[in-house]
Amino acid sequence: MEGSLYIVSTPVGNLKDITLRALETLKEVDFIACEDTRTSSILLHHYEIKKELISLNAANENSKIEYVLGRIKNGESCAVISDAGTPGISDPGVRMISAAVKEGISVVPVPGATAVITALTISGLPTDAFVFEGFIPQKKGRQKKLLSLSNEERTIVLYESTYRIEKLLNELNEYMPGRYVVVCRELTKKFEEVWRGTPQELLQSFNEKVSKGEFVVIIAPMDWRHIS
Repeated sequence: MEGSLYIVSTPVGNLKDITLRALETLKEVDFIACEDTRTSSILLHHYEIKKELISLNAANENSKIEYVLGRIKNGESCAVISDAGTPGISDPGVRMISAAVKEGISVVPVPGATAVITALTISGLPTDAFVFEGFIPQKKGRQKKLLSLSNEERTIVLYESTYRIEKLLNELNEYMPGRYVVVCRELTKKFEEVWRGTPQELLQSFNEKVSKGEFVVIIAPMDWRHIS
């Protein structure tokens, strides 16, 4: 374990969805780089793990790379975790990992949950070929991206926030009106919800009940037809 960077997946919601290897790794590393120390402390406290935590988020990742890699070069081991899921998948970690590889540091994956795959498994949509776009641009380039995706022949997976989910559904209703869509909210948590239907049908559900939380939106391939 000496002198390595561990990329550790943590639960997307339910704290029980963590692997034995992930727990073992978090207990054995010298320190943990996490997206939000408050959020990660909940997980670590639940499993009685006490470790030095340093923040590693989108705003400070570049400034933390030299510090973290310097400690690893001196023989320490570090685990990188995000608030939920797998680091680097629409979460901080990519620049740290890239720099570690460039420096010849051992980068070790400790796989586990990710919202992309969790949502795909219950979507009922084709999974043999899919494209993950994460959060599409908020403003500049958004329409261009939606137009491009409207011609996509593979299953599409997107992330969206509470504040823009209805906006996204309205846009899908404009760019892909007849497409079958699955929207997953708060996966693996107590208030997990899944909606299925066309963008117009989904908008009716959201108009009746404004929901909070993080969303995974899965869009059927262009020529796919739902089996009723």
